[in-house]
Amino acid sequence: MSIRSSGRRTGSGAVALAIGASVLLAPTAAGTPRAEPLPPRPAPSASEALLHRDGTHVRARPGAPELPDDVSALSWLVADARTGEVLAAHDAHRRLPPASTLKTLFALTALPNLPRGAHHTVTEADLDDVPDGSSTVGVSADQTYRVADLWRGVFLSSGNDAVHVLAEMNGGWEATAAQMQAKARTLGARDTTVVSPDGFDAEGQASSAYDLAVFGRTGLADPAFAEYAATADARFPGGTHSDGSPTWTFGIENTNRLVTGEDGVGRYPGIIGVKNGYTSRAGYTLIAAARRGGRTLLVTVMNPQRSNPNAVYYEAGTLLDWGFAAAGHVEPVGSLDPPASPAPPSALAAPPAHAVTPEPRQAGTHTAYGVSAALLAAATLAGAAVLRGRRNRRPGAPRA
Repeated sequence: MSIRSSGRRTGSGAVALAIGASVLLAPTAAGTPRAEPLPPRPAPSASEALLHRDGTHVRARPGAPELPDDVSALSWLVADARTGEVLAAHDAHRRLPPASTLKTLFALTALPNLPRGAHHTVTEADLDDVPDGSSTVGVSADQTYRVADLWRGVFLSSGNDAVHVLAEMNGGWEATAAQMQAKARTLGARDTTVVSPDGFDAEGQASSAYDLAVFGRTGLADPAFAEYAATADARFPGGTHSDGSPTWTFGIENTNRLVTGEDGVGRYPGIIGVKNGYTSRAGYTLIAAARRGGRTLLVTVMNPQRSNPNAVYYEAGTLLDWGFAAAGHVEPVGSLDPPASPAPPSALAAPPAHAVTPEPRQAGTHTAYGVSAALLAAATLAGAAVLRGRRNRRPGAPRA
């Protein structure tokens, strides 16, 4: 399915050097992909440096489709989620406000620390700093919530109230922001500055299309993350028992329209998540992944320059269409691979259909989609100083 909308031409055609992937997935006897190690990744190549330059970059072979000329976003990127190869990008390292797409980094940081079945009784203090006018799922003080329900509130409703509660469970707001900053650096995401873990507008907070793609790709390796990101709708507790089980529930729906197909956008074929966002400062932002014909692509789109609120979905769909058509016809212009791991990661648990399971690896190699859940958990506790100062909140700026 092609999702298109008229708009500004971005241009194309910059040159780059090809780089090798750090992992190859080979079929097992049962047909399940498994990770095959390749030699440790060499020093950064000229192609990686290319992505730091302004403009649109693609390395097309004969027969490659032209890049779409109707993508108006200030920054975007198309990558192969399995290999990490960047197929094309525009201003990939431009630092921009990320809005709720930053919740992907929050999830990478806090998910490993909070057991799915754990529960927490919410206090008034937990909700004191939820920004006025921001999106919420409906968490109430004096109710007890299970961690899994709170994560559905984060991924589906982009609930800042759920983020605040989970952050308190994770050690506090500022400690979580510090962990997120450390995690971003561990993953090689160096454009990201974390001020407000929920992604709400805050002075100095920024990320990039490149970094968001790193977060989305890494998240897809975590079965719990992948499950939440792919969920279209769920029931959220309106009232609860002391163990977190609901006394009554209400329906919530994923605000990512490529997942739900709402408002005339249409569900994108093969969509598997990941996360959308909006603030008045960031505009519309999106990380989207889709699988087709055994190939999984990841796109990031930041701040389309159209007044249509659906433009971010149209442009992501257009870039996904191009990426699937370009398979085998372009050379990579960069990689999403993180730096070599200092410690050997462990194997992932059995994933749902939309996640890929890597095998245990040796130090200096990478797993499918980047790193393992064990490495992600370790990175959250990396020694970062607790952030000083509170967030610069901007009441009244709605976000998705």
